[in-house]
Amino acid sequence: MFTKILIANRGEIACRVIKTARRMGIRTVAVYSEADADARHVRLADEAVLLGPAAARESYLAAGKIIAAARETGAQAIHPGYGFLSENEDFAEACAASGLVFIGPPASAIRAMGSKSAAKSLMEKAGVPLTPGYHGDNQEPAFLKEQADAIGYPVLIKASAGGGGKGMRLVERGEDFAAALASCQREAASSFGDEKVLVEKYITRPRHIEIQVFGDTQGNCVYLFERDCSVQRRHQKVLEEAPAPGMTPERRRQMGEAAVAAAQAVGYVGAGTVEFIANQDGSFYFMEMNTRLQVEHPVTEMITGQDLVEWQLRVASGEPLPLSQDQLQIRGHALEARVYAEDAAKGFLPSTGRLVSQVPPAESLNVRVDTGVDEGDEITPHYDPMIAKLIVWDEHRDAALARLRRALADYRVAGVTTNIDFLSRLVACPAFAGADLDTGLIERQRDFLFPAPQPVPRDVLLVAAVGEILWEQHAARLAAKASGDPWSPWHARDGWRMNLSAARTLSFRDGDSLIEVQVRYGRDAWQLAVHGETTVARGKNLDGDRFAVELDNRRLIASLVAVEDKRHIFLNGATHVLLRDDPLHLVEAGGAQGGGLSAPMPGKIVALLAQPGQTVEKGAPLLILEAMKMEHTITAPASGTVRAFCFAAGEQVADGAALLEFESAK
Repeated sequence: MFTKILIANRGEIACRVIKTARRMGIRTVAVYSEADADARHVRLADEAVLLGPAAARESYLAAGKIIAAARETGAQAIHPGYGFLSENEDFAEACAASGLVFIGPPASAIRAMGSKSAAKSLMEKAGVPLTPGYHGDNQEPAFLKEQADAIGYPVLIKASAGGGGKGMRLVERGEDFAAALASCQREAASSFGDEKVLVEKYITRPRHIEIQVFGDTQGNCVYLFERDCSVQRRHQKVLEEAPAPGMTPERRRQMGEAAVAAAQAVGYVGAGTVEFIANQDGSFYFMEMNTRLQVEHPVTEMITGQDLVEWQLRVASGEPLPLSQDQLQIRGHALEARVYAEDAAKGFLPSTGRLVSQVPPAESLNVRVDTGVDEGDEITPHYDPMIAKLIVWDEHRDAALARLRRALADYRVAGVTTNIDFLSRLVACPAFAGADLDTGLIERQRDFLFPAPQPVPRDVLLVAAVGEILWEQHAARLAAKASGDPWSPWHARDGWRMNLSAARTLSFRDGDSLIEVQVRYGRDAWQLAVHGETTVARGKNLDGDRFAVELDNRRLIASLVAVEDKRHIFLNGATHVLLRDDPLHLVEAGGAQGGGLSAPMPGKIVALLAQPGQTVEKGAPLLILEAMKMEHTITAPASGTVRAFCFAAGEQVADGAALLEFESAK
């Protein structure tokens, strides 16, 4: 067994590998970019080596620097994690040439499965069912359009070297094919350095089911059952579960044996995943093989009781598989929710900033949190905005769902926008709860998952007011303690007056709405009036940012985190963000009214889709911004005229930079 390994990755997966290595007594070396100098994986590792600037090409994709770091630190093997260089056959070969063990499959297997087109041909020879489509080398747009027309719409364009949902476009009409192909090729070239694509028939209401396989150097290969990864946004997984709902033992055996046949066809060693598209009738087709450990591997670990990273380390060191196929069993049900810094209501737009507060649910035998960040860390625009993976387990699916709902309700993050509230609605959605699954679930349940904005509940306003008063009293006590006269009555914030009780107004903003809470101080309580209705309230600080609130005869537990003028209120499993409106703070009127569009995050202008002087309708695409490895289309906010673009294609833009001058129609 190895005594020291280098982890050629960052974030959650690097921390995950470190955890198992430490348990096995193996020392770890982390690598990091300048943007990750204080990252959690750097803090957890025994040693760490700086690779270079934030850009992945100069750090986490710099194979030569990583191999040099491994040799200089005395590491015997390199674990690539997922993403970055994990499926790069040249890197695997370079490791071997340098006398280092690549903790993954042989380069030949990566090469065979790295091209979706070549893999399809190989699987066809191995007798694995395939989706109808074109997987050849002719990449002329006109030819690909002909193939799509012959297959019949809808079709899916996919980057041949792709993965993780990148470089993938659904085309429902022939007239949309050319634009979708160009966009797909751009994203494929940017993410994988290869713009080659394939075109396949799009299966209506498909399920995405994948089989975890494992091979060793002795020729043994097993499957560790299946995961259902059907719930996706932008072709990227949001929720995963194991086992797949509705899976029969016979279908599981058929898919497992097909996956093993696929792995054996390329002499596979280590952890891999064979992904299938499944029809509602149970028929299935090979989609691709990921020659690495998957993001969603924890649900497999939870139902089998196995540590797949330990399996990787043992197999890479030459040991046989720890268990045979007949020794593997399924116990219970597990679900995984990916917690991202993103705004689901705005098309899952990534969010950046500092994690001012991060309070995950308590871990137990039933609840697991795999994270790559701690409170105070930054979510930067340079890498994937995942905060954590929340994994739950129980004896059956309904019980596991209940645990997931509770764990999401207990997860509190402030400082960046997250998808936690969206995930809470998703797991409560009747279609998901009833296992009515397909990859279009989010779209077909849009009304449930993206409800129209509602006024802030009255309880939230009352809790916000109590939290504000408690915070002022706490700050006053700290100031008094630090002063020369801690008992001076001038430090008190209890509203005491000689004759009449004190009254004040606390103002908050919810979007454009100004909401006022009238506060009248009493001897041991406050009278709070909202919208003309008065409530007697009391409050008491608990631990951290939590406090108890009594509203008339009800008692609530809430949390409030202040981030500049924002107030993050966590109540009843939901997050509400209000702005504290300070009447003494004057804000210059006007601002963005002049008619421009600003960059929602730092990025690069990929393409300009309109011409200066062009009249467009509301929703018309104006430009494409690439950020966080994804393309984001900026559209017209109203019908009007594009006056001028502020940047050219290929130029970098900062967060909030004006992108173009736009004049709305009168």
